[in-house]
Amino acid sequence: MRLTHLADYAVVMMTAAARRGEGVRLSAAELSQDTGVPLPTAQKLMGKLAVAGLLTSARGSGGGFTLARPGAEISLADIVEAVEGPIAMTMCSGSEEASDCALDAHCRVKSHMGVVSNAVRGALGAVSLEQLSSPAKAGAQGPAQAGLTPSWTPAYAGERSAR
Repeated sequence: MRLTHLADYAVVMMTAAARRGEGVRLSAAELSQDTGVPLPTAQKLMGKLAVAGLLTSARGSGGGFTLARPGAEISLADIVEAVEGPIAMTMCSGSEEASDCALDAHCRVKSHMGVVSNAVRGALGAVSLEQLSSPAKAGAQGPAQAGLTPSWTPAYAGERSAR
């Protein structure tokens, strides 16, 4: 799974805003210049992030955007969902209605995909904007190295058989 360009750009912009500090007003032009995100895209994303409640906007000569809450209270999942909508691994995740999928009538996995989507959302939700905007620690590559423990266990854990 990969983030779309827009979601990726939103994460980059939000981390740049968080590095500036709470309460600092920023314009789309400043964030565009700081991050390399094209100005029209930065403007579009800042509007989406504001609608989602992650940025607060103020008009006028002293206007601009500020983080709506501390970086520790904004997750990677919040940012991705602000741009892409709810996290769903498949078209039919979270929906019991018929989809456009050719396998829908015979699919026995559909009812379980919500669990998968929730696990992915949980993993993204465990990463805060504060963590993303801090300098990376050398050698840190995953949740265990960051002091996080997964909230799920693979189905096969402890059940591996000798072949």
